[in-house]
Amino acid sequence: MVAAAEELAAGGVTLLQYRNKLGSGRQILDDARELRRRLRTSVRLIMNDRADLCLAAEFDGLHVGQDDLSPESARRVIGPELWLGVSTHNPEQLREADQTTADYLAIGPVFATSSKERPDPVVGLEGVRRARELTHKPMVAIGGITRANARSVLEAGADTVAVISDLLRGPRKSAEEFFRILG
Repeated sequence: MVAAAEELAAGGVTLLQYRNKLGSGRQILDDARELRRRLRTSVRLIMNDRADLCLAAEFDGLHVGQDDLSPESARRVIGPELWLGVSTHNPEQLREADQTTADYLAIGPVFATSSKERPDPVVGLEGVRRARELTHKPMVAIGGITRANARSVLEAGADTVAVISDLLRGPRKSAEEFFRILG
Protein backbone atom coordinates (compact mmCIF):
# COMPACT_ATOMS: atom_id res chain seq x y z
CA MET A 1 0.00 0.00 0.00
CA VAL A 2 2.73 2.48 0.90
CA ALA A 3 4.65 1.68 -2.29
CA ALA A 4 1.49 2.31 -4.34
CA ALA A 5 0.93 5.60 -2.51
CA GLU A 6 4.50 6.65 -3.29
CA GLU A 7 3.93 5.78 -6.97
CA LEU A 8 0.75 7.84 -7.00
CA ALA A 9 2.60 10.78 -5.49
CA ALA A 10 5.34 10.41 -8.10
CA GLY A 11 2.58 10.48 -10.73
CA GLY A 12 1.34 13.85 -9.46
CA VAL A 13 -1.37 12.89 -6.96
CA THR A 14 -1.48 15.47 -4.16
CA LEU A 15 -4.39 14.14 -2.07
CA LEU A 16 -4.91 10.58 -0.83
CA GLN A 17 -7.57 9.12 1.40
CA TYR A 18 -6.60 6.19 3.60
CA ARG A 19 -9.61 3.87 3.77
CA ASN A 20 -9.44 0.61 5.70
CA LYS A 21 -12.80 -0.79 6.73
CA LEU A 22 -11.49 -4.10 8.06
CA GLY A 23 -8.27 -3.35 9.93
CA SER A 24 -7.94 -2.97 13.66
CA GLY A 25 -7.37 0.48 15.11
CA ARG A 26 -3.73 -0.45 15.76
CA GLN A 27 -3.19 -1.62 12.15
CA ILE A 28 -4.88 1.47 10.72
CA LEU A 29 -2.74 3.73 12.90
CA ASP A 30 0.48 1.90 12.00
CA ASP A 31 -0.34 2.11 8.28
CA ALA A 32 -1.34 5.75 8.56
CA ARG A 33 1.82 6.73 10.40
CA GLU A 34 3.91 4.96 7.78
CA LEU A 35 2.07 6.81 5.01
CA ARG A 36 2.70 10.12 6.78
CA ARG A 37 6.36 9.27 7.35
CA ARG A 38 7.01 8.19 3.77
CA LEU A 39 4.96 10.86 2.00
CA ARG A 40 5.87 13.64 4.43
CA THR A 41 4.22 16.83 3.19
CA SER A 42 4.18 16.00 -0.54
CA VAL A 43 0.64 14.62 -0.31
CA ARG A 44 -2.33 15.72 1.80
CA LEU A 45 -3.63 12.70 3.65
CA ILE A 46 -7.27 12.21 4.57
CA MET A 47 -8.35 9.57 7.09
CA ASN A 48 -11.58 7.74 6.37
CA ASP A 49 -14.05 7.43 9.27
CA ARG A 50 -11.69 7.65 12.25
CA ALA A 51 -11.28 11.12 13.76
CA ASP A 52 -9.13 9.78 16.58
CA LEU A 53 -6.68 8.10 14.20
CA CYS A 54 -6.67 11.15 11.94
CA LEU A 55 -5.24 13.14 14.82
CA ALA A 56 -2.92 10.42 16.07
CA ALA A 57 -1.37 9.96 12.61
CA GLU A 58 -1.15 13.71 12.01
CA PHE A 59 -3.25 13.55 8.85
CA ASP A 60 -4.51 16.64 7.06
CA GLY A 61 -8.18 15.82 7.25
CA LEU A 62 -11.02 13.42 7.87
CA HIS A 63 -13.75 12.04 5.63
CA VAL A 64 -16.98 10.73 7.16
CA GLY A 65 -19.85 8.80 5.66
CA GLN A 66 -23.52 8.79 6.46
CA ASP A 67 -23.12 6.11 9.15
CA ASP A 68 -20.03 7.61 10.82
CA LEU A 69 -19.66 10.50 13.25
CA SER A 70 -21.83 13.45 12.31
CA PRO A 71 -19.90 16.22 10.57
CA GLU A 72 -20.31 18.50 13.59
CA SER A 73 -19.12 15.82 16.03
CA ALA A 74 -16.17 15.08 13.76
CA ARG A 75 -15.35 18.80 13.59
CA ARG A 76 -15.33 18.99 17.39
CA VAL A 77 -12.75 16.19 17.46
CA ILE A 78 -10.46 17.35 14.63
CA GLY A 79 -10.78 21.09 15.21
CA PRO A 80 -11.18 23.94 12.73
CA GLU A 81 -7.85 23.60 10.88
CA LEU A 82 -8.11 20.11 9.39
CA TRP A 83 -10.17 19.39 6.30
CA LEU A 84 -13.51 17.67 6.76
CA GLY A 85 -15.32 15.87 3.96
CA VAL A 86 -18.74 14.23 3.96
CA SER A 87 -20.11 11.51 1.68
CA THR A 88 -23.58 12.06 0.24
CA HIS A 89 -25.71 9.90 -2.03
CA ASN A 90 -28.81 11.95 -2.80
CA PRO A 91 -30.04 15.57 -2.81
CA GLU A 92 -31.40 15.40 0.74
CA GLN A 93 -28.10 14.22 2.21
CA LEU A 94 -26.20 16.80 0.17
CA ARG A 95 -28.43 19.66 1.35
CA GLU A 96 -27.98 18.54 4.95
CA ALA A 97 -24.18 18.18 4.62
CA ASP A 98 -23.99 21.57 2.92
CA GLN A 99 -25.28 23.18 6.14
CA THR A 100 -22.41 21.74 8.19
CA THR A 101 -18.82 22.91 8.62
CA ALA A 102 -17.65 20.34 6.05
CA ASP A 103 -14.99 21.75 3.76
CA TYR A 104 -15.99 19.56 0.81
CA LEU A 105 -18.79 17.20 -0.12
CA ALA A 106 -18.60 13.90 -1.98
CA ILE A 107 -21.40 12.73 -4.25
CA GLY A 108 -21.83 9.23 -5.55
CA PRO A 109 -21.63 6.60 -6.62
CA VAL A 110 -21.71 8.31 -10.00
CA PHE A 111 -21.30 5.00 -11.83
CA ALA A 112 -21.45 1.36 -10.75
CA THR A 113 -18.62 0.51 -8.38
CA SER A 114 -17.10 -2.66 -7.00
CA SER A 115 -15.17 -1.03 -4.15
CA LYS A 116 -18.12 -1.23 -1.75
CA GLU A 117 -19.92 -4.34 -0.63
CA ARG A 118 -23.36 -2.69 -0.72
CA PRO A 119 -23.09 0.53 -2.71
CA ASP A 120 -25.79 3.16 -2.68
CA PRO A 121 -27.84 3.59 -5.88
CA VAL A 122 -25.93 5.13 -8.79
CA VAL A 123 -26.60 8.87 -9.13
CA GLY A 124 -25.23 9.23 -12.67
CA LEU A 125 -24.09 12.44 -14.31
CA GLU A 126 -27.52 13.96 -13.70
CA GLY A 127 -27.03 13.41 -9.96
CA VAL A 128 -23.71 15.28 -10.17
CA ARG A 129 -25.43 18.16 -12.03
CA ARG A 130 -28.18 18.30 -9.42
CA ALA A 131 -25.66 18.20 -6.57
CA ARG A 132 -23.74 21.09 -8.14
CA GLU A 133 -26.94 23.17 -8.08
CA LEU A 134 -27.32 22.50 -4.36
CA THR A 135 -23.89 23.55 -3.07
CA HIS A 136 -21.10 26.03 -3.63
CA LYS A 137 -18.68 23.91 -1.59
CA PRO A 138 -16.00 21.94 -3.44
CA MET A 139 -17.54 18.72 -4.70
CA VAL A 140 -15.80 15.38 -5.19
CA ALA A 141 -17.45 12.79 -7.42
CA ILE A 142 -16.87 9.18 -6.43
CA GLY A 143 -17.85 5.75 -7.64
CA GLY A 144 -16.80 4.04 -10.85
CA ILE A 145 -14.66 6.95 -12.02
CA THR A 146 -12.21 5.95 -14.75
CA ARG A 147 -9.99 7.64 -17.29
CA ALA A 148 -12.75 7.05 -19.82
CA ASN A 149 -15.47 8.91 -17.91
CA ALA A 150 -13.66 11.38 -15.62
CA ARG A 151 -13.92 14.34 -18.00
CA SER A 152 -17.71 13.93 -18.28
CA VAL A 153 -17.96 13.95 -14.47
CA LEU A 154 -16.06 17.24 -14.25
CA GLU A 155 -18.18 18.70 -17.04
CA ALA A 156 -21.28 17.73 -15.04
CA GLY A 157 -20.09 19.93 -12.17
CA ALA A 158 -17.69 18.03 -9.93
CA ASP A 159 -14.59 19.93 -8.90
CA THR A 160 -12.52 16.77 -8.72
CA VAL A 161 -12.84 13.00 -8.77
CA ALA A 162 -11.99 10.22 -6.35
CA VAL A 163 -10.59 7.11 -8.03
CA ILE A 164 -9.78 3.66 -6.73
CA SER A 165 -9.84 0.78 -9.21
CA ASP A 166 -8.53 2.67 -12.25
CA LEU A 167 -5.35 3.52 -10.33
CA LEU A 168 -4.53 0.05 -9.01
CA ARG A 169 -2.54 -1.29 -11.96
CA GLY A 170 0.54 0.81 -12.52
CA PRO A 171 -0.40 3.61 -10.10
CA ARG A 172 2.17 6.14 -11.33
CA LYS A 173 1.46 5.63 -15.00
CA SER A 174 -2.29 5.62 -14.39
CA ALA A 175 -2.15 8.85 -12.38
CA GLU A 176 -0.03 10.54 -15.04
CA GLU A 177 -2.54 9.49 -17.69
CA PHE A 178 -5.43 10.86 -15.62
CA PHE A 179 -3.67 14.21 -15.43
CA ARG A 180 -2.99 14.21 -19.18
CA ILE A 181 -6.65 13.48 -19.91
CA LEU A 182 -7.98 16.05 -17.45
CA GLY A 183 -5.18 18.59 -17.97
